[in-house]
Amino acid sequence: MYLSELNLWNFRKYGTRTDEAGSTLPGISLSLNPQLNLLVGENDAGKTALISAIKLVLNTHSNEFSRPQVEDFYLEPEKEERERSTEFRIECIFKGFSKEEAKNFLEWLSFYEDEDRNICYYLKIFLVAKRDGKSVFYDLKAGSHVEGSQIDGKARELLRTTFLKPLRDSESELSPRRNSRLSQILYNHDAFSNEESHELLNIIQEANKSIGNYFQGVDLDGGPIEDSSGKELLEELNSYLDSFSREGNLLKSKFSIADTKLKSILEKLSLQLFNNKAGLGSQNLLFIATELLLLKRDNFTGLKLALIEEIEAHLHPQSQTLLIEYLEKVCNDSQIQMILSTHSPILASKVNIENINICKNNGVFNMSSDFTELRKGDYSFLQRFLDVTRSNLFFANGIIMVEGDAENILIPTIARIMGIPLSKYGISVINVGSTGFLRYSNIFNRKNEQESLGVSVACITDVDVKPFGTKYTLADKEVSYEEYKVFEKSRKEKLYTKQDVKCFVSDSWTLEFCIAASELKEQFFKAVKYAEYIENSEVIGLTDKKIEQGNAFVLAELTKWETENKTNEEIAFLIYNNYMLVKKISKAIVAQCFANILCELKEKEIREIFERDSNLKYLVDAIKYAAKLGDGS
Repeated sequence: MYLSELNLWNFRKYGTRTDEAGSTLPGISLSLNPQLNLLVGENDAGKTALISAIKLVLNTHSNEFSRPQVEDFYLEPEKEERERSTEFRIECIFKGFSKEEAKNFLEWLSFYEDEDRNICYYLKIFLVAKRDGKSVFYDLKAGSHVEGSQIDGKARELLRTTFLKPLRDSESELSPRRNSRLSQILYNHDAFSNEESHELLNIIQEANKSIGNYFQGVDLDGGPIEDSSGKELLEELNSYLDSFSREGNLLKSKFSIADTKLKSILEKLSLQLFNNKAGLGSQNLLFIATELLLLKRDNFTGLKLALIEEIEAHLHPQSQTLLIEYLEKVCNDSQIQMILSTHSPILASKVNIENINICKNNGVFNMSSDFTELRKGDYSFLQRFLDVTRSNLFFANGIIMVEGDAENILIPTIARIMGIPLSKYGISVINVGSTGFLRYSNIFNRKNEQESLGVSVACITDVDVKPFGTKYTLADKEVSYEEYKVFEKSRKEKLYTKQDVKCFVSDSWTLEFCIAASELKEQFFKAVKYAEYIENSEVIGLTDKKIEQGNAFVLAELTKWETENKTNEEIAFLIYNNYMLVKKISKAIVAQCFANILCELKEKEIREIFERDSNLKYLVDAIKYAAKLGDGS
């Protein structure tokens, strides 16, 4: 059995929705898979609210006190406290029952027909909370009908979940104390099922004999021992008691390990790593490993569900990778379900994309193939190529997708010049290389177009139509360069633009060609020469003398072309084709040099150029669209 669906009405940040017929729908409806589920999103995106809702309904194995609070009732943003809702509902639906599991919930089970027309069980449990001022009342019921019926104690026990809070004190949880988490895990493990005659009881009884002998000053055979201080201490203690005692009620003491019941013994145990200097990260891993002891019980017929907040707590990148890979394997092999929350792009890059749920804009978006426009083959592709940098797309408020290193380098610089710093607006630049935008962008296109993530995705691409020396045909008819360029630009815009994804195509050949044709041609040409010097001398690099030589060369060439009445397009072709391409100068190095030059110029003047130059407008439009400062037109 596993938690298949979570529905929330008016719980914390999730209110309600209304369909076309006017019926009230849950503010959030989250579909979960039977294995690992990863909740990703920025701070205050709602990850904790989802986990807390499940915890309220199911309770935890550690018996943490948990009940609805006034703050759990939905309050619409910018509304006054008196407008806070007075009722919320949490609904959990469980599926995938085996016969052994189903027998524990027969009174509350319902049935449905799957795709293969097999009859399957499902269990719906719901918590309804109401408040009267600051007083909160709630009921927990189960069943498919509206009112449901009370669910008994045994069934509730089988539905408890394992919960690891975000700021967990792993060392304390594994230390000896009354009702410690370690003792709870051990006490419920099969290894300690024989409570009345467990070997630990014999060990403690033997230890008590040895302790008693020590304080009597004798060894195991009854002979005296050299160290008599223990005997003297006990005799002194008992002499005091004798002075306090009344006739007929003599008080006498002994030393022993108190309370030799198995549970009490387990409460005195601690679990430590061999390395006594282990830090918080290692302690966290030890705690998670200990919780797995209970989750992986083979003969347990209840719910095997773990809720772990901020799984990456105190862990460095390699440990995060090892942990998530192992947990994913455990979930797949042992029929354990886990719901994890994270801020870590490392974890997001390692987990199967179909297991990811993005929390954003008061919604939760399942990224599996049932919900996105991404094709099955694209999932396999993305899983191979999704690294830590690219996985930032799951956390971003806006995304700019580019096809090369040059755009990847230049876009952040141009955005800063435009007064739109990407970090402030939560925008990530994702370099998809030559792999095609659709294999990435369709992850943001939903099969249900009403479920928009609210993430503006700008795809920047080249029109890739060479202006000179090429013949173009459309429908077997030769057309002009301008006609073919308009056709190709329109084709790409239509191909990639859908829902919140919008394509921005260069007006001419490539990014570099457009910059070379703009008012910034001189600065760009200098960047080309600087890059040439850098590539020809990697050790020495760019010296002041080379910069002077490059500047003089650029000025001479531009002056010559102007006297020859070259058009902007012809000059751009000479710079990009005859210098960059013919000499195979690195586009990335050119972009870096150009970015450095732009940073040295007056920001206001450069900003005005980007805003008015038609060759550069598509870059500015893309940045503004990703930042939600324009519609990209």
